[in-house]
Amino acid sequence: MKRLLELLGFLALAQGVLGPVHEFTHWRVGVLRRLAFLDAYGVYASVALIVPACALFAAAGSRRPGGG
Repeated sequence: MKRLLELLGFLALAQGVLGPVHEFTHWRVGVLRRLAFLDAYGVYASVALIVPACALFAAAGSRRPGGG
């Protein structure tokens, strides 16, 4: 379970960081740019992904190794 939380946290953090990279450099990276309803809110959606990523890392850190 700890590995799953870490993986989900990493994915959310990566997508959250790639959002501003796309917004400010116009590189075609990240999943958020593909969601049309988030066009005007790309940076806000990215920040909204970084916050749960930190929470997932905190939850993973509080779990015992070996998942129990």
